[in-house]
Amino acid sequence: MARTSETTSAKDATTKKRGKRNPDGTKKPGRLKQMLEVFKYTQEVDRSTLPLMLLAVVGAIVVGVVLTLLIFGSPWYGIFMGLAVGVLIAMMILARKAERAAFGRIKGQTGAALAAMQSIRRGWNVEEEPVQIDPRSQKMLFRASGRAGIAVVAEDSSGISMKLLEKERRSIRRVLQHDNVPVHQIVVGDGEGEVPLHKLPAHMQRMKKQLTKQEAAAVSKRLTALHRSLRQQVPKGVDPMRSRPNRKAMRGR
Repeated sequence: MARTSETTSAKDATTKKRGKRNPDGTKKPGRLKQMLEVFKYTQEVDRSTLPLMLLAVVGAIVVGVVLTLLIFGSPWYGIFMGLAVGVLIAMMILARKAERAAFGRIKGQTGAALAAMQSIRRGWNVEEEPVQIDPRSQKMLFRASGRAGIAVVAEDSSGISMKLLEKERRSIRRVLQHDNVPVHQIVVGDGEGEVPLHKLPAHMQRMKKQLTKQEAAAVSKRLTALHRSLRQQVPKGVDPMRSRPNRKAMRGR
């Protein structure tokens, strides 16, 4: 029995050690090291990160000292309180800057809008695959549904993307003929009437809720059926993400 217990303990220890490693066997970085790496990358992209974080800490300490001097007549409690609050604000600034830097890194890449939509923690049911694809240009549309209605997102304002938006709107209206469900058409970009990539999650979360939870769930189920019917139109073994037109057939050869 003692030998069995020792063997079990040894296995548990080995499992714990393996749990701290990546699948390729390399050791996972600690929490502090991860935060340091995030800070370094964010500071390289946005030089205002460190000054703003320091300003938050110093400002919080100054406010804490002034308040405790007025109330207690001693600055020491204010220093510790201000330091704690300042560090918290600095971490919030770092998180916001890091998120924006990450979006800036993928800006212009295919699927960047989907990555931004998937960063929304709650309130929207985001489709994992594009709902419309143009085979030649590889332009894509992405869709999400929630209590604010249906959001269809294009990654640019090109003519092809606009045609895909209209095509998807008609498809949705065929499925929801008698339902008064708002359909929001969103174009990602920096132009007038467009939504910058890093602001897309906040833009969608600020949309007014117009459906109940039950209505939103029913809409999601019907859209799932629509998406399934679109997938069934694609021949087996064909990846719509890699489809290309037959140029010889187009030239009549």
